Amino acid sequence: MHENTERTLTRDCPAVQIPAGNTIVLHAGDTVFITQSLGGSYTVATEMGLARISAQNADALGLEVPSPAEASPAGAHADGAVDEKRIWDQLKTCYDPEIPVNIVDLGLVYDCLIAPGNGRGAMVTVKMTLTAPGCGMGPVLAQEAKAKIEALPGVDEANVELVWDPPWNQAMISETGKMQLGII
Repeated sequence: MHENTERTLTRDCPAVQIPAGNTIVLHAGDTVFITQSLGGSYTVATEMGLARISAQNADALGLEVPSPAEASPAGAHADGAVDEKRIWDQLKTCYDPEIPVNIVDLGLVYDCLIAPGNGRGAMVTVKMTLTAPGCGMGPVLAQEAKAKIEALPGVDEANVELVWDPPWNQAMISETGKMQLGII
């Protein structure tokens, strides 16, 4: 959802500075504007610029924290096999904090491999890139993708690798993403 909603923080709240990727603390009583709330995280405009607040800290914005069941849809078949489509669907819940399009439709995810894991579940390996190599949000987006994949039933471990070849360009955006951005 693309918004511009004013909120006053109800408590001190950790956030990630955009695009640097630095962890900062926003303070109780600070006024912020929610500019984007997609995939369970919130992009807010602050006096220091843009920041990202995680779903676990939604209460600081006066919003309800989603339950773990809401955050992780089923991802395994009855036989315990992990469904690749569900992994891709889960990756579609990860959003660029500055662009209101998920990382799959932005063309940032290059590859997804499922292999038997060391335990009883699968090992998922994802290769993804960023719209700009110097973006400090890369590790943040990779960690979010990893956590969301690992939340799927049947997945023991995920590895999300940031790669730079081939370099990302706008032609990699899906038709859905282009429609969302108004570029077709």
